[in-house]
Amino acid sequence: MHIQFAELPVADQDRAKQFYVDALGCEVAADTPMGPDGWRWIELRLPGAVTNLHFLRQDTRPSDAPVLVLVDDDVRGTVAALRARGVEIITEPAEAPWQPGRIVAEFRDSEGNRMVIGSP
Repeated sequence: MHIQFAELPVADQDRAKQFYVDALGCEVAADTPMGPDGWRWIELRLPGAVTNLHFLRQDTRPSDAPVLVLVDDDVRGTVAALRARGVEIITEPAEAPWQPGRIVAEFRDSEGNRMVIGSP
């Protein structure tokens, strides 16, 4: 699995960190205090990925537009694994209407952000 695009607004860093570690198998690359208000610099990495994820402080409600697009060879298998971990699946794996042959599905992270997972 690799990241195509990432911007991750979060309200609760601990909850988000736990979600990305437990549900997506991310590794913690950094978790360091940033100031007196308790906010931390957190970077997460998908195993084998070059790109790290970083949490932005969320000051408004989660976006209705996808904030993360993951690319995976086995969308159906990954969605089944996410569901088994209690992740909210928004749309089941199906062929993308804009790209015949590409399978996509959508889910939400712990912060309510909409995510897409699609085949290459």
